[in-house]
Amino acid sequence: MNYKNITVAGSGVLGYQVAFQTAFHGFNVTVYDVNDSVLDQAKAKFKDLGASYKKDLNATQEQLDKTFKNLSYNADLGLAVANADLLIEAVPENPAIKIDFYHKLAKVAPEKTIFATNSSTLLPSDFADATGRPSKFLALHFANTIWIHNTAEVMGHAGTDPEVFKDVVSFAKAIGMLALPVLKEQPGYILNSLLVPLLSAATNLLVNEVADVETIDKTWIKATGAPVGPFGILDVVGITTAYNINIIAAEKTQDELKIKTVKYLKEHFIDKNKLGVATGEGFYKYPNPAYENPDFLK
Repeated sequence: MNYKNITVAGSGVLGYQVAFQTAFHGFNVTVYDVNDSVLDQAKAKFKDLGASYKKDLNATQEQLDKTFKNLSYNADLGLAVANADLLIEAVPENPAIKIDFYHKLAKVAPEKTIFATNSSTLLPSDFADATGRPSKFLALHFANTIWIHNTAEVMGHAGTDPEVFKDVVSFAKAIGMLALPVLKEQPGYILNSLLVPLLSAATNLLVNEVADVETIDKTWIKATGAPVGPFGILDVVGITTAYNINIIAAEKTQDELKIKTVKYLKEHFIDKNKLGVATGEGFYKYPNPAYENPDFLK
């Protein structure tokens, strides 16, 4: 693995974390997004991440100064990937958006560039043809709060070059991840095959008015010893991601409960810009959500 220049496409909930983590470990990182305004928002989030790295990883100011020097920004896709050895795609979890992005990317990326999707639930084979280089395409999926929950699931499709797969596993290790090779395509990979059913069960209970948000989270936290409940997790993941996943499921299955969930999330969260931690409010208010209060389980 001789990657040096990495482009991260999308500076949302996970994209900006991936970019910062990669730069922190010494790679040259170009952050791409749709316009300079969005990129300015990413720069502001990087400052907050720097504080988190100091607190959680005991990062020094010297390390953070080097990290910021390793970061650059571009709203022109062609320029953003001009020297990329690896592009990590972190655009919204919507098949149409991803396919459109890969069609545009294929026209401007150098032949050497490996493409990796950070999709949470969609399969690499869904987009392999759109990339124009299926043998150099695979999934590289990260968990949220990447610097603490440092997992990286690497999953190819039937046409992925085995050497590309090995190189991406090596890259994941090089940026401080626990590399987790996934040996065959699996919707949801490993992490979300476990997590999505939990989050879906929680929203089902809420939408069916079986229990409220705090009661559901209290149940999970107390009974399992987990530090956070499913709705706290959803706030971190981002409610937009949950909304998009439920839209896909509703369209595919026409399940009444999924349709009801989509409507619920849209009315109560999406339309009100209550998207989770990123906007300061979702199922809980941030900072200092109720579940972090010592009296939450009393």
